[in-house]
Order: sequence, then structure tokens, then C-alpha cells
Amino acid sequence: MEYEALDLLTVREVARQLRVDDTTVRRWIKTGMLEAVTLPHRGRRQAYRIRRATLEALLTAQTAPTSAPARE
Repeated sequence: MEYEALDLLTVREVARQLRVDDTTVRRWIKTGMLEAVTLPHRGRRQAYRIRRATLEALLTAQTAPTSAPARE
């Protein structure tokens, strides 16, 4: 069970790795673009955790080479 906590990242940690603002990550979560675990609401903002595997999959998809259209 201890290893599971290490696999969860905060919104801020994900934002830093993706080089975007925290608000952008929260927007992606709310629109369903990024899968996250919702924690019990405490304070002003809803708390989320993102699985490391989800972030790695997103990064892999972004850096995967795409085939360029053939030029004639």
C-alpha cells in the first residue's frame, strides 16, 4: 500500500513537468482530458491526484513521432 502513494502526483507536480500552469492541469481534469483521482474536498479548491502512469502515457503520446503527410 505504501508504494501506491508514491505513484500519485499533485496538480502542481504535474504542471511543473508539463511546463504549464496549475489552472491548466485542473481544466484538463475537469474536461476529461486528464484522468485524476478526486480527493475529499477541503478548503477553497478541489484536490486531485494524478497517477504517474497517466502522466507518462500523456508524455509518451506527445513525444511520439507522427508520420508527416507525403509531399508531391
